[in-house]
Amino acid sequence: MKDSKELNIVDENGKIVGKETRKNIHKQGLLHQEIHVWFYTPKGEIIFQHRAKDKDTYPDLLDATVGGHIEIEADYESTALQELKEETGINVIKDDLTFVQMVRIKTYDRVTKMTNNVIRAVYAYCYSGRIGDLKVEEGETVGFEVWPFRKIFNISSKNRKRFIPDVLGHEALNILRKIQKL
Repeated sequence: MKDSKELNIVDENGKIVGKETRKNIHKQGLLHQEIHVWFYTPKGEIIFQHRAKDKDTYPDLLDATVGGHIEIEADYESTALQELKEETGINVIKDDLTFVQMVRIKTYDRVTKMTNNVIRAVYAYCYSGRIGDLKVEEGETVGFEVWPFRKIFNISSKNRKRFIPDVLGHEALNILRKIQKL
């Protein structure tokens, strides 16, 4: 089971200080590492992943195109490539990814009572294919949605409720602005 898989616990500098199950990491709000890969299109759009309704954090909301935890013995880049393949069916090499920045984020999900406390590497990938060609990872997502950057930066309060709050937070919007300029 995915929740019982152990992940590294890290300190503020990213140094490994222990191990714990994914479930306990989120339950206790322990600092760990993860990646996000944002797909953007040549048409000025961003692609969001629609999370499954039974996810342990932020179920049934829109999120980064690809996200994942850094497993024991892995690093940010290899995790980004692996998660990209698993969550979209797209196979890329490291030169296809653009590193955007590292972020330190701590969020609390009021619905599931779980905390995501992470150091996250953020990457961008220019996707020129059809959204229908992206593979949905069974049990993890229900699909993908394409949104123009201009709509995201001028989002209505009604539409905002469809997203994980952090995805449209100040820092995340700055990341999306950087990606828009690529």
